[in-house]
Amino acid sequence: MKKYSIAFYMFLAFIISCKSKENKKIKVIKLIETSKSWNGASLPKYPDGTPKVTILKITIPPKTELKKHMHPEINAGVLHKGELTVISETKDTLYLKAGDPIVELVNLWHYGKNEADIPAEIIVFYAGIKGTPITIIKEED
Repeated sequence: MKKYSIAFYMFLAFIISCKSKENKKIKVIKLIETSKSWNGASLPKYPDGTPKVTILKITIPPKTELKKHMHPEINAGVLHKGELTVISETKDTLYLKAGDPIVELVNLWHYGKNEADIPAEIIVFYAGIKGTPITIIKEED
């Protein structure tokens, strides 16, 4: 009986060690790799200057529309929660759901809106230069 108990516990330890190794594997998923923004336009060259990286977590309440704006520097993000619609001045439209990546438009007016009943949360990475704003809000017409 003792022999079977030892064998059972050794087998159990083996199974647990296999599972713990399986859970510790690093998993990498490439969400996007591109040299174009979401509407297909080529991204501009990086300007000369002191590099500045900014990372923002932006929460957009339900039923909220952002003001028209543009970004003078390259930025990309991932919608972490909710849904978001992005519309350019030329009416190109992108629909995002949680987990979707976006490479933003550069120097083109656009806006986003959350038409859902829950907040949209997006993490955005800006790669620019010191002294350049990451967003410019369009003055009302």
